[in-house]
Amino acid sequence: MGDADLANLSDKLMLTTVVLYIIALFAYAADLGFGRRRSAALVAEKAEAKVLVGAGAAAPTPAEGAAEEAAAPGRPDGGRRQADWARLGVVLNLLGWAAHLGMLVTRGLSADRWPWANMYEFLAAIAFAAVTAFLVVMWRYQARFLGAFVMVAAVVALGIDNLWLYDSVGPVSPALNSYWIAIHVTAAITATGAFTVAGAATILYLVKSRAQERGGVAEGGVLARIPAVEALDRLCLRVTMFAFPIWTAAIIMGAIWADEAWGRYWGWDPKETWSFVIWIGYAAYLHARSTAGWKGRKAAILSLIAFAALLFNFFGVNYMFSGLHSYA
Repeated sequence: MGDADLANLSDKLMLTTVVLYIIALFAYAADLGFGRRRSAALVAEKAEAKVLVGAGAAAPTPAEGAAEEAAAPGRPDGGRRQADWARLGVVLNLLGWAAHLGMLVTRGLSADRWPWANMYEFLAAIAFAAVTAFLVVMWRYQARFLGAFVMVAAVVALGIDNLWLYDSVGPVSPALNSYWIAIHVTAAITATGAFTVAGAATILYLVKSRAQERGGVAEGGVLARIPAVEALDRLCLRVTMFAFPIWTAAIIMGAIWADEAWGRYWGWDPKETWSFVIWIGYAAYLHARSTAGWKGRKAAILSLIAFAALLFNFFGVNYMFSGLHSYA
């Protein structure tokens, strides 16, 4: 298969990915909207059980887990219908993930380089990292409730990618012609994907906590099917603790690459500056959690500010400022 054929296949896989993600989004939404109300306390207990198992406690058996997800209250087939929507969402999500991976691989093979050398490829890779992070979190913490929200982010990102950022396969720009693209950029993409999942959990935390303050969460509503705010708070912390060291490593490796490419480690280029602002934001969040004991709204606001800086770093800095990192 020639380079043009691979590039064409990559474009088709991109469209396939978007379609599968959209259908998965509707399935996850149906699971949230029409499935039975899951006990928020149960979800929190499951998350804690993961930690306890690591400390030597006994893990729940598969039979116990299946029993917990069995019939829905009030209707004998409620549990089965919820399981059907959930299963459909997960299956379509996995198929979309596989198509997404194939899109990146064929794009890279067609260009004979790493497939994140321009804005189109970079955003596609970030969306892939976010979906991958969600799948890991869903498996690790039973966080299926995040599916609809992460799928919205992925569909919007890939829609922007196809409509406004599409770029034909071509050679890499001279500044990116280095093995460091496989190290520095990959680390930045991985951290950004994980921060996106943490951002979704943070937004849900703020929405649900606000609803509770205003008079409680309506029984049978969507928010009632989302875990307790304490569980959302812990989930955001754990995902951020995973992503932050990777982001730190990406900045350090970027500085080394900058010295090789431009003869200086740091020059306060707009991208460098905002990467550091993001680092400060998430460092402040983690520091406040560990030393000041911040939990809840104050910590969530810090996390959300850092996530907003992350979004601005990608969409704002790349188009509003000129610098050595401006590849848009």
